[in-house]
Amino acid sequence: MTVKPADTRRLYLQIADKLRELIAQPEFAPHGRLPPERALAETLGVSRPSVREALVALELEGLVEIRMGSGVYLCATPPAQNGATARAELGDSLLDIMGARCVIEGAIVANVAPLCKPKDLKTLRAIFQEMEREVAAGRIPVSADRAFHLAIAQMSGNEVLVRTVSSLFDARHSPLSEKLRGHFENETTWGAVPDEHRVILEALEAHDPIQAQAAMLRHLKLSLERVIAGSQRTA
Repeated sequence: MTVKPADTRRLYLQIADKLRELIAQPEFAPHGRLPPERALAETLGVSRPSVREALVALELEGLVEIRMGSGVYLCATPPAQNGATARAELGDSLLDIMGARCVIEGAIVANVAPLCKPKDLKTLRAIFQEMEREVAAGRIPVSADRAFHLAIAQMSGNEVLVRTVSSLFDARHSPLSEKLRGHFENETTWGAVPDEHRVILEALEAHDPIQAQAAMLRHLKLSLERVIAGSQRTA
């Protein structure tokens, strides 16, 4: 008996393949509109966030169009087949990226909290204040956000951790992540971000590892939820 090898590709790519098969069925998308995310998730036995990433992958491929507040629609002109290589270049799952950040940055902030130096805390507060100014001016403070998280990693004195945090943060620029955030992130969704960073900063200034870790995990989970919540409008 031949055993079929397990599919080790990213989950959203596997789901995207299943969606392509469903889309090929004439009755699947009446009037060109796909079923809601919730229905797709139930049909495929996966989570709604994973379906969402698969739909964004199909949008990048040119097969569907996500219309905020309306739904997901088949494109009038089917895309040319780009092959598996192009699909693999879409990037890692945002769910996986944020999960990794929770594990790594949560551990880092807990470890550095008891030993924070005054000069490092001063630098971190200056970055935080820049973030506040950016948000108050109606701008998305990606540079300040990145600097804040890297500054905490640098407190560890471990260059491997710094590179890891940098790499995970910069994964937001992958085609998949940028498309997701482009749909569901804006100046309004970033309004709560400075307060979340303030709690992290104050816990570090208090040299409290438990509160620092809790604040970091809360911030990262809320960052992911902002993308998830924003996308409910397509369901």
